[in-house]
Amino acid sequence: MSLEWAYEISFRVNGETVVCGCDEAGRGPLAGPVVAAAVILPDGLYIEGLDDSKKLTDKKREKLYNIIRESCVDCAVGHAEVFEIEKHNILNASMLAMNRAVEKLRIKPELVLADGNIVRGFTSRAVPVIKGDALCPSIAAASVLAKVTRDKLLDELEREFPGYGLGKHKGYATKAHREAILSLGVSPAHRMSFLTKLLGDKK
Repeated sequence: MSLEWAYEISFRVNGETVVCGCDEAGRGPLAGPVVAAAVILPDGLYIEGLDDSKKLTDKKREKLYNIIRESCVDCAVGHAEVFEIEKHNILNASMLAMNRAVEKLRIKPELVLADGNIVRGFTSRAVPVIKGDALCPSIAAASVLAKVTRDKLLDELEREFPGYGLGKHKGYATKAHREAILSLGVSPAHRMSFLTKLLGDKK
C-alpha cells in the first residue's frame, strides 16, 4: 500500500490544516515502556522510503528518523512506563503515551490521526485510522520516531539490566528472552502482567 496524502487529507474537515500523525511502539513486548510519537509534516512532503516502521530495517529506520526530525514542522515523543502499563493495562498505557506525545508538541494540532481503532483523551479532534502507519505519511513518520526512540531506550535498559538481551530483541518474547527470564528471574524492566503464562507458579 502506498502512502497517499490524498487519503490523509480526506480526514480533514472545516479547513483543518495543522494535522499530526500519532503512533506507538512497544505494545507487545515483555519488557520496557510503550513509546508514542506525534509528527506534524509539511503538507505534501514526500519522504523516499517512508513506510510502516515494522516493514523497515534498522538502518532504514535510523536514516528516516533523522530525515523526519529535520523536515517536520514539529514532533514529540511520550512514554508510558512499565508501572503504568501494569496499573492501567497496555491499551490505556498506549493511549497515555500518545496523549503525552501530542501534548508535548510546540504547535497544537487541529486534528490528530492516530494509528489503530481507538482514540481517547485527546484535547484536539482525533480520528483513529486502522493500519494508518501504512496509509498516512504523518502516521508512518510517527511510527518510525516511536520505534527508533524505543529501541534506544531498550539499549539503555540492556546496560542497566544485563543478561536478558534487551538491546537485541527489544523486549519481545523471543526464545532467548524467555529462557533468560526463567534463568535470571524478573527484572524491574519487565511487565509482570505479560509473564503470567511463562512463569506459572514461579512468580
